[in-house]
Amino acid sequence: MIEGQEDVSWDQWLALAQVCEESGFDGLFRSDHYGSAFSVEGRGSLDALTTLTGLALRTTRIRLGTMVSPATFRHPSVLAKAVTTIDHISGGRVELGLGAGWNEREHAGYGFRFPALGERMDLLEEQLEIVHRQWTEEEFSFEGSHYKLERCRAEPKPLQRPHPPLIMGGAAGPRSLALAARFADEYNVGFLTPDECRAPRERITAACRAAGREPIAQSLMTGCIVGRDAGEVAERLARADAVGADTPLHDSVVFGPGRVVGTVEQTIERLEAYEAVGIERVYLQHLVHEDLEMVRLIGSEIVPAMSQ
Repeated sequence: MIEGQEDVSWDQWLALAQVCEESGFDGLFRSDHYGSAFSVEGRGSLDALTTLTGLALRTTRIRLGTMVSPATFRHPSVLAKAVTTIDHISGGRVELGLGAGWNEREHAGYGFRFPALGERMDLLEEQLEIVHRQWTEEEFSFEGSHYKLERCRAEPKPLQRPHPPLIMGGAAGPRSLALAARFADEYNVGFLTPDECRAPRERITAACRAAGREPIAQSLMTGCIVGRDAGEVAERLARADAVGADTPLHDSVVFGPGRVVGTVEQTIERLEAYEAVGIERVYLQHLVHEDLEMVRLIGSEIVPAMSQ
């Protein structure tokens, strides 16, 4: 999982995708931001959906997706159509993470409305329904507080059936889980320890059963640093810490207790602990995007061990 807003160039995206394809990863996901999440001036960001479109043409195997797209950035019809297009271009390999948005500074800079959280959740709810219905229904109309569609016939449908996976995430609060139970295929939590993942798993399961569904998958996104030995881990940790500039990552959630940092053996042990508490998928946040050797190391040593 790459933080694309921290100055990742197109050539670097291509290099990352190639290494992920060659190294056995299931997928390459990216954040959907237009401004630095660490408030570092001058860092560029290519558009997330356009990036995935390009990578779909340059890859053949890995899945591609956002983690996650703010509901405040795009009209849901535009979003649904864009993801459908990527699904066709990729041969059915795209996934959509969708959330309420949080970075107020980038919203102001690019002219996006940033209403209070309650309204952003209202927007998210309407977007989830519209995207889902455009992907699955022949024709429908919708009238909510924010969007109105009259006899929408969205063709073509995505290649994936019943639709590309929809991912939601957050702190597993009641409203978020209620929406996930209605629309999502996966619920993502961030930067939690294995023990901290147990309670969200129970709440996700309860929400799905209340909605008459089998429990959806639970995943984790967390910071990741892997080295062959302690010295290499320390070196990579220092490089990742520099990404935060004036926001030292050692003092933040990124490299707090709920992260994967260590040697190959320690990383495997950590991932097995997450698996034991019900985590089915882990998005490894790789902040030093030019460090392809760490990606290769994970692919050669850790992916095979976790696939057994």
